[in-house]
Order: sequence, then structure tokens, then C-alpha cells
Amino acid sequence: MDTKVSYSAVQLQRFGLLSCTGDEARAFLHAQLTSDISGLAEGDARLAGWCSAKGRLLATFLVISRGEEFLLQVPREMAPAVAKRLSMFILRAKAKLADASDAWVQFGLWGNDAADCLAALGLPVPQGQMRTLHGDGAIVVEVGTQRFLVLAPAALRARFAAIENGADEETWALEEIRAGRPQVVLATQDQFVPQMVNLERLGAVDFKKGCYPGQEIVARTQYRGVLKRRMVRARVAAPAAAGDELFADALPGQASGAVVNAALEPEGGSELLAVAQISALEGGQPIRLRAADGLALELLPLPYA
Repeated sequence: MDTKVSYSAVQLQRFGLLSCTGDEARAFLHAQLTSDISGLAEGDARLAGWCSAKGRLLATFLVISRGEEFLLQVPREMAPAVAKRLSMFILRAKAKLADASDAWVQFGLWGNDAADCLAALGLPVPQGQMRTLHGDGAIVVEVGTQRFLVLAPAALRARFAAIENGADEETWALEEIRAGRPQVVLATQDQFVPQMVNLERLGAVDFKKGCYPGQEIVARTQYRGVLKRRMVRARVAAPAAAGDELFADALPGQASGAVVNAALEPEGGSELLAVAQISALEGGQPIRLRAADGLALELLPLPYA
């Protein structure tokens, strides 16, 4: 590859994949997830959440249709447990769910010349966010402007590893944060209803579909205006981690939010997605990391309303 081209690429080892197959795989996932999976075409990918009966997110997925198979991207640390727990709901459905993390390798590719890099490898280039194309054994998903996810069978890793150019996963995580895309991890499991982390703004919640676990609470949150916390993007001059508590000056003596995802900036601070009390955000008073006297967050814009 030409070392002068402007792109970054890295193998994403933090992520795993679940595989759902069978004649009723689509119907099963549609009945479990917050998104409309029944209408997910093979050329599309979609964000989705999976909730407990109390409407709290147990996982967030990027769902990719692959003919008769659906692939669900999830943090690798969660993949075995989520696969086991979600499989418990299959019952008599003609579907099978498995942890396929070791069967695939995943790469993140982004930058002005990312599409040219894909083409040079003989890979198809999707046109449009959340569009997917299949070719030469791989799946390419455009997850953002000039930002692509490449999935390849593990046996083909050596070939597709040619796109790597010294970037690291922390930078990909930073790109995801700047896109405002939350990822539930072990430290934040069962803490947030979908709207707290903006899933409905990302098209990951369908309010017209039928029932799914937690659907009544998710709908009530949407239509009765009972949401008290909302996800924002921010920067702080210190390392931060998912699950870190937040404290608002306007609400002394109690934690009023939590970090959803965080990534280190080159300068040493962190950019993060964080769920905070709406009243504190509207009041404009400082929100602080980990303690009532901790460092204050600098709020940053999200790319969506």
C-alpha cells in the first residue's frame, strides 16, 4: 500500500461477533431487539439494543444481515455471556445463536483515502451510512463518512491485515465517540434505558414494532416525557473509563450520571460519552468526573440533534 495515502486502519480486537442462523433467526431477533430486524435487507446494517424486562440495556449491537445469517457486533468481553443469555429465549424457535468471535477478524478503516484503500484491496465500497457490501469473502460496512468496518473470515486474516498501518484501537474508539455511538460494556450493563444513550436518535429503536423485552418501559419513557438523564459528549483533562461516576454541582451529595465510553486523546485527556442529569445540563453548572471535587467536563457537540 502507498504509505502517503491519508487513512488509518487497525484490527479491532476489542469486538466480538454473535451469529444467529436458522429459518426463524430474523423473527427471533426482531422479537428481542429494539430495532426493526424484520425489514433489515442484506445490503444494510442497523444499530440495536437488547433490554432486560425493566427496559435497561443488556447489550448494544451493530446487526449485519448476511443472507440467512445475522452477525451482531458486541464487545468481545461480553460475547460469551450475551450469547448464552440471549439463547435462553430461543425456546422452540428455529434459530441458533453462537459466539462467532474467533471465526472472524474485524478491521476499522477511516480517513480521506479509506475508500481508495478498500478498492486497492479488491473490496467493494458501500455508498451510504450503514450500507453493506459483500465481496471476496469479506463484509464491508460504511459506519460513517469515510469510515468503514471490514469483517473477514479468520482464515483470511493475513490478506486483509495488509490494510493495517500503525493506528491503534483507541483512535477507532475516539472516532466512535465523536460519532456519538454508545456501546454498552460490562461496566455499564443494565444501567441505561435506550433513550438515555440516544439510541432512538441513532435509529436503533423502532416505536412501531411489536413487543420486545422492556418495550413497555421504553415506550413510556418516550411518550410520557419521563426521561431524566441523557447522553452527552464531553472532554476531561484526565483518563476516564466506562462506568466512572459523575457528580453535578447542582446536585450535591449524590452521583448524577456515569461515563458510557471513553477514549484517550493524544494530548493525554479523554473524550467521552456520558449520561448526565438533564436538569444539571440545562442549568449549565459543572459536571465532574468521579468525585464532587473532581475535574469538570467540557461539553462538546454531538453530530446529531
